[in-house]
Amino acid sequence: MNKATDIIRRCASPRVIFWLTIAVLAIPNVDLCFTERMGIMAGVTNVILPGAVIWLLMTLGRRPGKTALIMLPLMILAAFQIVLLYLFGHSIIAVDMFLNLVTTNVGEAMELLDNLMPAIVIVLVIYLPVIALAMMSIRTHATLTAGFMRRQRRCAIVAVVAGAACMAGSYAADREYSAKLDLYPVNVFYNMVLAVERYNATENYPQTSAGFRFNAKPTHGASEREIYVLVIGETARAYSFGLYGYGRNTTPMLQHTAGLTVFSDAITQSNTTHKSVPMLMSAASADDHGRIYREKGIITAFREAGFHTTFISNQRPNHSFIDIFGKEADEWKFIKEESKRNNMYDDEMIKTVNDIINKKRKKELIVLHTYGSHFNYRERYRPDEAVFTPDNASEAKASNRQQLLNAYDNSIRNTDHFLSLLIRELNRSGAISAMIYTSDHGENIFDDSRRLFLHASPIPSYYELHVPLLVWLSPSYRQMFAAEANAVGSNSRKSVATSASVFHTMLSLAGISTPLRADSLSVASCRYKPGERHYLNDHDLPVAIKKIMRDKEDFAMFRKMHMKY
Repeated sequence: MNKATDIIRRCASPRVIFWLTIAVLAIPNVDLCFTERMGIMAGVTNVILPGAVIWLLMTLGRRPGKTALIMLPLMILAAFQIVLLYLFGHSIIAVDMFLNLVTTNVGEAMELLDNLMPAIVIVLVIYLPVIALAMMSIRTHATLTAGFMRRQRRCAIVAVVAGAACMAGSYAADREYSAKLDLYPVNVFYNMVLAVERYNATENYPQTSAGFRFNAKPTHGASEREIYVLVIGETARAYSFGLYGYGRNTTPMLQHTAGLTVFSDAITQSNTTHKSVPMLMSAASADDHGRIYREKGIITAFREAGFHTTFISNQRPNHSFIDIFGKEADEWKFIKEESKRNNMYDDEMIKTVNDIINKKRKKELIVLHTYGSHFNYRERYRPDEAVFTPDNASEAKASNRQQLLNAYDNSIRNTDHFLSLLIRELNRSGAISAMIYTSDHGENIFDDSRRLFLHASPIPSYYELHVPLLVWLSPSYRQMFAAEANAVGSNSRKSVATSASVFHTMLSLAGISTPLRADSLSVASCRYKPGERHYLNDHDLPVAIKKIMRDKEDFAMFRKMHMKY
């Protein structure tokens, strides 16, 4: 016992805490030199300059325990960065990551954290001892000598000057180098500021969009009964759909559904829900994302054209544009809020859809936001519906891949079942009807040597980008509106950016005229023109797909799936 106490006392010595704090705060800087594609000079700058600044800050007080605790926000930031690198293998903490903190419900967050134990254990082992030793040092009033502090301050100032010189060399060697983008933690603080600006812009949306109108008008006959359904999936990647040639039969019902058209080359413009879904529900896209703060969503366009509108979600409200656009509807329901249950299956929305259909209104729009294949995958389907087993493992480890994949594929089968039930009810209604299904983004499941898992990485992979896009048209729709039906079929092999096309396609299918409708973006129009597709990066700027992808594995998958990049 005395020996253990002596070891702890030595570890809590002022000098140990002084150097240990500098070391643990430098871990992300060292890691990023290996994970990010930066030049030698930029890498040297990324280690020397921030490390020197921390070194200098540690000399501001003779009680290193107190100074270390003042650095606690930087330790939390460093821990967050290490978890991010564990998950995605690269990239700094993004703007979207900060926004996810305020747009992700607590249950969803806990579901993820419960299964990230290795990463959590790593950061706890690194940072908790430093915090504990700092607190012990404060209690014992341990201090560093004045001579030690003077020597370290002089050395730290020299190191800061050397780091600044390295940064000047980085700017000279690389015209694209920028400290606010490439120097940790400066880039993270910059992203934090952008996140606050975006959050405030969202909060001000009622004022900035108050006078907006689509001036939408119907062009279809008033006497015909019509139902249009937009189904927004969650975390469904096209690669795992049997309809797209997957090796497993994950879509047994849809594969035999008449009137269904599969778009083979569809990609999302964002791998984050809080950005992708609002783009699907509005005219905003990667090429013109700023309009989202000035314009209303597709539900308002349908309302102006005389449609009764309903938004139904199997997700929790999250104070994002998803809620804002959803609540533009005549009726809106978050079924989990109404039921008070933590987990509900997507097919439980069918009863509400039936109630709407049975009211037999002339013109109806229904927007469904599913929970699809969101992690934890095995919670997305009933235990007795599991086809691929074993499926019990949920911890985020590459060694669990097969079980995670089994559970994910079972969730896709559940989506297949849900969509088939929905189409059956639309057929039963006898109305002229059409349905579009696509997903907000895909998912990584330790698919290759990179060992990527989940989604929302600042640099997306093929598995996050390639999403299903399905269009179903009733027999009566095909007969009444043959031009649109033929266009859907002829455009199915062309490349599509779903976030740019879904809004305009829904308006085309429903025959809604508005100055904002662009038929060149509608896959239900003979005027559709596929162009270069863009991804909305973390700073809300459009980047060509071929430039956002960085690894050979992604290009190989695009070629394998016969997709354009």
